[in-house]
Order: sequence, then C-alpha cells, then structure tokens
Amino acid sequence: MGKKRLPDVQPCHRVFLVDEQPVLRDGLAQLLSLEPDLCVCGHTGNAVKAICDIAEAKPDCVIFDIALKGQNGLEIIKRIKLAYADLPILAFTIHDEFLYAQRALRAGARGYVMKHSSTAEVLDAIRTVLRGEIYLSPPMRDRMLERISNGACSRNSPFGGDLERLTDRQLQVLHLIGDGCGTRQIAERLHLSGKTIEAYRAHIKQKLNLRNNLELLRVAMEAVHQTT
Repeated sequence: MGKKRLPDVQPCHRVFLVDEQPVLRDGLAQLLSLEPDLCVCGHTGNAVKAICDIAEAKPDCVIFDIALKGQNGLEIIKRIKLAYADLPILAFTIHDEFLYAQRALRAGARGYVMKHSSTAEVLDAIRTVLRGEIYLSPPMRDRMLERISNGACSRNSPFGGDLERLTDRQLQVLHLIGDGCGTRQIAERLHLSGKTIEAYRAHIKQKLNLRNNLELLRVAMEAVHQTT
C-alpha cells in the first residue's frame, strides 16, 4: 500500500506593518490573515523603532506609510534599506502618487500604493514586491512611461518640472502647507524650529519662482489635491 501524499503547504510570506493609525494597522493585519500566503509578523506606529523591530521580526517585506507624523518617511525608507538591503518595501500612503512615487522608489521602496486603493490592488502590490518586481498603479506606470518617452515632464502638468527641484523635506513642508498647516503647526509636527520652517518656505518660494505666501499656499493646495 503506497504512502499517502501530504497536501502541499503554501509558504507564508511574513509582512511587517509600519503605520501610526492602529485601526488601519489592525484592519490590514486582519485582511492579510485571510490570505493563505501572507501573514503579519509584527507592526508598529513608530518609524524609528521599526528599524530595530524588523531585525527581530525577520519579515519578507515591509509595508510602510511615508506620511508618519513628525517623520520624514522617505529618509526612514533610506535608513531601512541601508540596514536591510534586500528587504522589499511597499510604500502605503495617502500622499499623492504622482508627487511621491518616484521619490519613494529612489529612496529604496519597491512599490507604491494608495490607501484608498481596492483590496485586490493592495494584495497585488504586496505580492508583486515579494516577487522582486516593482509595483506602481497602471495610471502611474503610464505617466512615467510618457515622461520617459517625452524626455521631460508633461507640458500639461500645472507644475512642469518645478517640484522636481524640491528636496524631500521641502516637498514635505509644501504638502503640510497645502493641508492648511501654519508655520507653528509644521514646526511641531516635524520637531523643528519655526525659524527653520520659515527658511524652508523661503527656499520653496525661490525654487518655484513664487512672489509671496499667497502664491505659495495656492501652489501647495494644488499640489496636494492634484489628481493622479
């Protein structure tokens, strides 16, 4: 009598979550627990702490919110990649994809997906980076290919290539201005002095050729609410 063959067991890929919203972390963990090939091995709302926690959790990939309060998410991604070069990171955020996707990829992320995406798209993004591939939404892929084929930013863009000239921190400050935050609020969120934020505002206006704070606010609001 032949041996009974055991059913094939699908490997479970370990996922580590970094997001400051507990409800969202719990919801995403519950979603992944329903997938036979995915499981959550740890989570935190503190980006700096995540760098140490990842060493203990030993995940196969990290889902990372680059909009963590008081943190420059793009810089944290760079630090994670410096410590764990082969660990795929999926940026998972509310930030406008067109403004941040390229910067996230340059920082070391392997994919970028918006929090309002469908469940199917989020799962597809996770599995794509786990396969060692890069994930971008189809609209974003098309826009990047169009930019490459044109050799520059689309002339239809309301900003042209100007936002490309901003540093990651300057873009973060611009985003907070567009969200309606004043100098004091931005300083508190980024743990910087008001004088430093004012310097950032001045440099942003200079790079974008803006004449005053009213123009800065208009451009910031347009940047935040730009559709992908």
